[in-house]
Amino acid sequence: MSTPVSPARSADHVEAALDLLAARPLVVLTGAGLSTDSGIPDYRGPDAPPRRPMTYQEFVSGPTAQQRYWARSHLGWGRMRRADPNEGHHVLARIAPDLLITQNVDGLHQDAGTNPEKVLEIHGTMREVMCMSCGDRAPMEVAFERVRAGEADPACLSCGGILKSATISFGQGLVAEDLARSQQAALECDLMFAIGTTLAVFPIAAVVPVAHRAGASVVILNAEATEMDDLADVVLRGQIGEILPALI
Repeated sequence: MSTPVSPARSADHVEAALDLLAARPLVVLTGAGLSTDSGIPDYRGPDAPPRRPMTYQEFVSGPTAQQRYWARSHLGWGRMRRADPNEGHHVLARIAPDLLITQNVDGLHQDAGTNPEKVLEIHGTMREVMCMSCGDRAPMEVAFERVRAGEADPACLSCGGILKSATISFGQGLVAEDLARSQQAALECDLMFAIGTTLAVFPIAAVVPVAHRAGASVVILNAEATEMDDLADVVLRGQIGEILPALI
């Protein structure tokens, strides 16, 4: 395992982070803060707009909720569809971590060139819809074309079942295989690098203390304090779009 450096508490410790970034295996965990420079809002930051997302339980309650879901999802999908990877995404593609766990559902890591097999979208993807009955998947844009054409609640074209974005909604359990893969990677890595996440969303935030307890070094880069700064060997505080490129 890597030899930890003395804990640092400001963005002046890029050199210490650079020393640690040579470690392998390297696991990266990214959150919403990484995609804000691409025009996708961070709904958990201090300047985040008020938002009450529909829970999974609400969605499955009946057609009225499902129609409301499709109507309000249109704005968010349009924003994501227009978004391009920012420099942070490109930097991580060049770093080429052994596993990149992302809480984001925008697909921008793959667009930036990170090997899709190395990207674990722990909260799913907004780029596809999935049938809750047969599991069939289709591009999200196809579903929204149907909504724009007048279908308030488009059904699965294969079996007629309920369609939902292939994301993990609030109140919905994570995919067990994905969670197991992330936990195993945390146990085996030499460095856990958390970027743009407050580390307040569980169970995926637990990969940081798991890696820490297993002896890995921890680097945290975020615009504000996180729930787990005390576990970090280096904390980089500031604008992700400025600090992350400085690590290359």
